[in-house]
Amino acid sequence: MSSPLIAVDIGNSATKLGWFRRGEPAGGAGPLPVPVETFSFPTGETPPEALLAALPGTACRVRIASVNREGTRLLAGWFAQHRPQDRLLPLAHADLPIRAEVDFPDRVGLDRLAAAVAASALRDAGRAAVVIGAGSAITVDLVTAEGTFAGGVILPGFRMSAEALFRGADLLPLTQFVPSDEPPPVVGKNTEAAIRSGLFWGAVGAVREIIARMRESLGTEPQVFVTGGDLRQLARFLGPEARSVPNLVLAGIALADAKLPAP
Repeated sequence: MSSPLIAVDIGNSATKLGWFRRGEPAGGAGPLPVPVETFSFPTGETPPEALLAALPGTACRVRIASVNREGTRLLAGWFAQHRPQDRLLPLAHADLPIRAEVDFPDRVGLDRLAAAVAASALRDAGRAAVVIGAGSAITVDLVTAEGTFAGGVILPGFRMSAEALFRGADLLPLTQFVPSDEPPPVVGKNTEAAIRSGLFWGAVGAVREIIARMRESLGTEPQVFVTGGDLRQLARFLGPEARSVPNLVLAGIALADAKLPAP
């Protein structure tokens, strides 16, 4: 029986970690692996104390999909200090069970590919999927009906855009948006509210336009999956079939791990 799996998604602003029971590479009621517990903390910061108590006491495989090298280095140091029994196994592009038909396959973010792997497991056979990741950046990626990663779109996320306005304009405040907040009113009654409205509804409009143009290129209606810590309300405005799927990247890491030879 295989050891428990700890899947780690290291982004530029946040690191998300989830652990999966041993022998259950495709646990849960659906086609995706379901983590027992997840944790999120800023990339480059020490993981929360609760993490150490929550992880299995036995040795684990630790699969890492990272787009931040310094975050990877710091987390590896934390594991070496606190859980030396675990085996860290960073994922490479060749480890993701999906073909990437793009100009430079080895430059695609591993988080985008992992999310595409999970979305491909969720989509109906013969249907394309649009995978939206709402983090530091908003990514809108296309998985073809044949299950190929066809590329996508990257645009600034809410926090990145808010910081750009704050730094680039002398009198504009830094605007915050909590992912669990209700969508802001379209017409802001003060400067901060106007910025919040512009960034939120601007993201909604941009993503809807991108999906519409992808739909035109496909000639069919794709399934839409939304994941990520920011703008989790986005799926509500993308059509009746759009689904918000938590932990899509972690599930993709677990699916990839299940297809790799035992370490």
